[in-house]
Amino acid sequence: QAELGVNEHHQNEVVSYMRFARFKRGMCLKTVDSCFQDLKDSRLVEETFTVDEVIDMLDGLQSVVHSEVESELINTTYTNVLLLRQLFSQAEKWYLKLQTDVSDLENRELLHQVAEFEKSEYTSSNEKSTADPVKPKLAPLNEGGSELLNKTVAHLQEENEKLKTRLRTIETQATAALDEKSKLEKSLRDLQMIQGDQKNNANQDITELENKVAALKSQFEKTLNDTTANQKFLEEDLMTTKHDLLKVQDQLSTAEKELEKKFQQTAAYRNMKEILTRKNEQIKDLRRRLSKSVVLP
Repeated sequence: QAELGVNEHHQNEVVSYMRFARFKRGMCLKTVDSCFQDLKDSRLVEETFTVDEVIDMLDGLQSVVHSEVESELINTTYTNVLLLRQLFSQAEKWYLKLQTDVSDLENRELLHQVAEFEKSEYTSSNEKSTADPVKPKLAPLNEGGSELLNKTVAHLQEENEKLKTRLRTIETQATAALDEKSKLEKSLRDLQMIQGDQKNNANQDITELENKVAALKSQFEKTLNDTTANQKFLEEDLMTTKHDLLKVQDQLSTAEKELEKKFQQTAAYRNMKEILTRKNEQIKDLRRRLSKSVVLP
């Protein structure tokens, strides 16, 4: 085990990534320095400045530096995600599930250990160039690779035994199912024979039933025809009765008119009419007298 607690191959991979990160960090710092240098070259051309001018220059510098640092931090995050993606992809090929502990990323002791490792690494190598040749991707075929392969083989053998046991169980179930099928087929043949006998009896019953239905249908049709004839006769009788009723009503009206005419020609009717006339004249005369008596004081 090397200083970081991993094997030599993995430590070399860490060193390669640290060189890449150191290079990116240096580029970011150069960008920040260039922001300050641009401010000096473009704005600091006079000997005196007002407070507002100094504030304006600092605000502009702050905005540029903030944008550059934010961009670099975002790029660093995306770079770390790509690095984790490489590691997880290689682990998945061996059916491994890697886990991370984010809380360790803020462990000051571990961070100090990494800082000391970087310092000793670059001190011993006299600040070697950051452009190292690309190393092969992580492939767990050394040291722990054989042990992992043995575990995988053992796991597959265990799965194979489970499948064999399951196959034997399925074969037993299939044999029992075939026996059950044979029994069911025999029962089906017996049932078909019974149904054949019952079918003959049923055909005879159906014939008798059909004859009864035909007889009932014939009787129903006869009854329906009789009902239709009766209905037609009743409709004609009703029409004749209506005509007779209208004729009687007309005769009754004529008789009433003739009776009224004859009654008006009788002596009793004429006397009653004269009496009513006289009474009406008397009532009119009384009304005139009454009106005059009311008007006088």
